[in-house]
Amino acid sequence: MTAPATSSMPSLAPMIGFGHVHHQRLRPRVHRFVYPTFHLLLPMQTLQSSPATAGVLALNQPGFLSFWDADHGDGRSPAQGGALAWLQEVLQSQNITDADGEIWLQCFPRVWGYSFKPVSFWYCQRKDGSLRAIVAEVNNTFGERHNYVLDHPQYGRELHASKAFHVSPFCPVEGDYRFEFKRSGDDALGRIHVRVDYADSQGPLLLTGINSHLQPLTATTRRKALWKYPLMTLAVMARIHWHALLLWIKRAPFHPKPQPPVQPVSRSSTNR
Repeated sequence: MTAPATSSMPSLAPMIGFGHVHHQRLRPRVHRFVYPTFHLLLPMQTLQSSPATAGVLALNQPGFLSFWDADHGDGRSPAQGGALAWLQEVLQSQNITDADGEIWLQCFPRVWGYSFKPVSFWYCQRKDGSLRAIVAEVNNTFGERHNYVLDHPQYGRELHASKAFHVSPFCPVEGDYRFEFKRSGDDALGRIHVRVDYADSQGPLLLTGINSHLQPLTATTRRKALWKYPLMTLAVMARIHWHALLLWIKRAPFHPKPQPPVQPVSRSSTNR
């Protein structure tokens, strides 16, 4: 059962989600993989006002498992307001002025100091806990970044955004993404599901998603993450290149990298 849009976290503290990521390409030949993974879910307003709530998470400092503001947005430092200040400027630029509640960030952490974040999701809430917007922050392996602002989202409801940014040389920059976010469990402290499918001019091409179960980030769950996935973020980059090689062997169409979009932010089209 999908949690209502007004669900909120039982406590404003960092969480960790254990689960898997799946990816399936539908043509010209089927290519599919599923990998175990974990991610963070961070209350960014709370962490900025009360850094001590980070607990066992190393916040803008070296650590086994750490979060750095500079890994997001335009790379500004904590002294400049960090990633949260950047996110708030993005919302203001889109005339979204009522995301005045907590802002939760779902992202991959740095593990042993290394990080690559293919996509991160910013859940921007109103004061009553309902969702006002979700920002999908997408990175490619060329060091470029683009952001999709998904307006008026609801858990369990599909949203569309036109593709504007090069991610893979095996996909053209055309067509659209279809996003769906689901939460389940008491106070949404249960399962979290994110689906991001991609269709080009010929129809559906990629089916991707992240499924996980949320737990408080404690010394125990941090130890579990480091023990089970000691090289997770390095593995993300290695797997990207490995599967690119497999797609090349399967003769998937290759698309040269275009120039990045002039505007760093795209806004979702209307819900369909």
